[in-house]
This record gives sequence, C-alpha cells and structure tokens, in this order.
Amino acid sequence: MKILKIIHGYPMRYNAGSEIYSQILCQKLADKHIVNVFTRLDNPFAPDYSLHQEVDEKDSRVKLHLINLPLEKHRYQYQIPEVDQQFSKIIKIFQPDIVHIGHLHHLSISIVNEIPQKTPIIYTLHDYWLMCPRGQFIQQFPYNIGDAWAVCDKQENLKCATHCYFGNFSGAAKNFSLESNYWGSWVQRRMEYIKTIRERIDYFIAPSKYLLNRYCTDFGVPREKLIYLDYGFELARLKGRCRTPNEPFTFGYIGTHIPAKGIQLLIKAFGKLKGKALLRIWGRSRGENTKALQSLAHELPRDICERIEWLPEYDNQQIVRDVFNNVDVIVVPSIWMENSPLVIHEALQARIPVITANAGGMSEYIHHNVNGLLFKHRDYESLVAEMQVLLDHPEVATKLGAKGYLGSRSGDVIDINEHVLSVENIYEMALSQHYLNNRNKRHEKTKWILENHVRHQPQ
Repeated sequence: MKILKIIHGYPMRYNAGSEIYSQILCQKLADKHIVNVFTRLDNPFAPDYSLHQEVDEKDSRVKLHLINLPLEKHRYQYQIPEVDQQFSKIIKIFQPDIVHIGHLHHLSISIVNEIPQKTPIIYTLHDYWLMCPRGQFIQQFPYNIGDAWAVCDKQENLKCATHCYFGNFSGAAKNFSLESNYWGSWVQRRMEYIKTIRERIDYFIAPSKYLLNRYCTDFGVPREKLIYLDYGFELARLKGRCRTPNEPFTFGYIGTHIPAKGIQLLIKAFGKLKGKALLRIWGRSRGENTKALQSLAHELPRDICERIEWLPEYDNQQIVRDVFNNVDVIVVPSIWMENSPLVIHEALQARIPVITANAGGMSEYIHHNVNGLLFKHRDYESLVAEMQVLLDHPEVATKLGAKGYLGSRSGDVIDINEHVLSVENIYEMALSQHYLNNRNKRHEKTKWILENHVRHQPQ
C-alpha cells in the first residue's frame, strides 16, 4: 500500500509521544509498504508555506514532506488555504491508498477535504484536540486564579473564550462582553467545522478505553467507528535493564517541561520527602519554562535542591541505558487527563514501577499496589505519600515493577510488529468498506439507468 501519514511534528525536531509513536509506526510500515509523511517545519526565517522534502534520518525509506508554518505567526488558524494547496499537490503526486492522521494541530484541518472520497482515512487519537481547541481540557485562565491550569469538564464555546482565549482580550472591562462573544463565535465555528471533518474519517483508533469512551459520549463519534488499540513498542529496545549499583533510591521523570505534565507538582513533592533520595529529570530544555522549574527547585532547602539532577533529552533507542538503568521508579505526575502515556508502557516493559495519577488512561494502565502506585490527581501531598512508601520500602518497588504490563500474561507490552498487523487490518477493513460502498453506488446507478431506459422504450 501507499500510505500517507499526517502528523504535526516528526522526530528529531519534535520528540513528544505522538511524534515518537508516528515515527516508529512509519518505519515499521515501510518494511512492506511505501510510506510518506506530511508534517511541519517551524522556521521563521524561511518563506511561509514553503515545502521541503527529506527522509527520516534513521530510515531513508520514509519520505518527509515538511511545510513551513512558524508558530510565531500561525497559532489559531484552523483553515489555511496555502497549506491545503501544498497538501493537494502531494496527494495528486503520491496518490495514497490510505491516509493515516496522527494530528492536525498547527497544520490545517481543511486538508482533509483535499483527500479524494475514494481514499480511506484513519485517525489515531492522541489527546482531546478534536473536541477541545487546546487539546487537553485544562484551562489557561480558570475561575479561581489560585487553581492554575484547572481541569475543564467539557467544551463550551463561551467558556473556551473566557478561560482559554482570554489572553487575546484587550483587557478593557468595557470590551469584555464584545470580545467574549467574538472568541466564543470563533470557537463555535471551529467546532462546527471539525464536526464536518469528523464525518469524513472512516475509523478512529484510541490507545485507551478512557479516550475511546470520551470521544463516543462527549464528541458524538459513532461507536462502530471507534477502535481500541494500545500502542506498540520495539521490545528489543526495552530489554537488558540493569540498575546502576551503589546509588541512592532514585525517582525519574521523562517528558516535556510544560505545566500540563505536572513536573512542578513532582518538584514540590520531592521537597517534602524524608530521606536521601535523588530526582532525575530528563527532557529537552524549553527556555523560560525550564528556568522557571529550576527556580522552583532552588526554592527548596539546598541539600534537597542538590539532589535534583537536570539531564538532557535522550535518544529513545537508548532509553534503557540512559534512563532506566539510572532510576528505581518513574513518576508521571500529569495534571491533565493523559490517555496512554508512552513512558508508562516503556517503564513497565523495563519492569520499573510507575507512580501516576488516579485519572484518565494513567490509571487504566497502572493499578494501585499491583504494578505501581496511584496518587490523587493534582494533589501533591498524596504524591508525597506514595513516593515516601517506595523510598521507605525499596523492596516494594521491585515487587511492583516485576508485574509489568497488565494487558498480557507475560507482563510485556504489545510488540510493535503485532501492533502494525492490527493497524494493517484496520487499513484493509477501511479499504474493503470503501470498495463495497463504491460497488453498491455503481450498482444503484446501473439499476437506475436500466430502469429509466426500459421505462422510456416505445411499447
């Protein structure tokens, strides 16, 4: 098959979960298929919408089409005609059999309309972006100023305007109602447009049952269009973990330095632990965000601050050597309702216990006192208590880690090759459905022509 993958970023430029997964999937699909990727550059010094071709630096079989969309200028648009035009050129040249969308954020939603009706479209859901303009159901400007990044219960146009787009208001009290209505209308149009696109998707893949249910109940995706399929992993990459000897008990964090990931909660909780533990934080520096987090660490007593290590981004192929050999437990403290974090799966495969929140897909893959510990979502004191348990009882960490992934008898996560077979089956199912639909349409057209031809024949 000729497969066109769409994703808003591609490694190594972007290394969050959806991007890493997309790269691994594309590389494995390339074993049997022709794979192209439509993705994004962020270069404010190059012409907007310019298209650049290159190949995956780790797999030259995967061809990348990168369109330049600097975020300094393109942040709120959901339809960009220039992007659609460039995408249309790729469609006409490549003529894919399947289009597989990973994310449309920072691209153009309307590129979906450039895909021929005969071509099936699969959409892997990585977050809530289709039904929440910001993608995570957390508010930038909550009712209670003290409740930073409050969880949002559902999408409402005016609420989106005043609690997520308030930063674009003039600040003048007399304009509040006018500007609220403007942004509320903007959100309404965005949501209405996305719902028209929703109808064009053949199947949605959800990597957690929690996310699947949210899209069914809160966004109206028909249940028959939703398929639960957890992520797949290269098991060989996650073998051979050997804990570095003679180190203090060590908590590890892997992820981006953004508020939604809850790293600020983890630093605060670490400061309250009793005992000489280490906290190692891996991730690409995000400028002022990283500096602010490091300042938060410097507010702790000096002896505690010195036990927090800031480590660079790692090569995902070397995650065992560079990360898992150097930790006793992984903490996933996200303050948004994560759906199926890759790091949880990777840690479980390496037989490392995970401490995470009792919410969303996080608690779907970690069961309390079975293969990890759960703390009350967004509650740092609850996080302190669970971290303290493992610090005081390292043997409990070893026991929990040994359990691994609960979705299999072996404790192993889904192998990427098995996962790719499942994805290919979904492709085949969509192609078969399109074939049947087209055949039925041709049959109906032929029947109509024959009926009308006979009806108008002279007697």
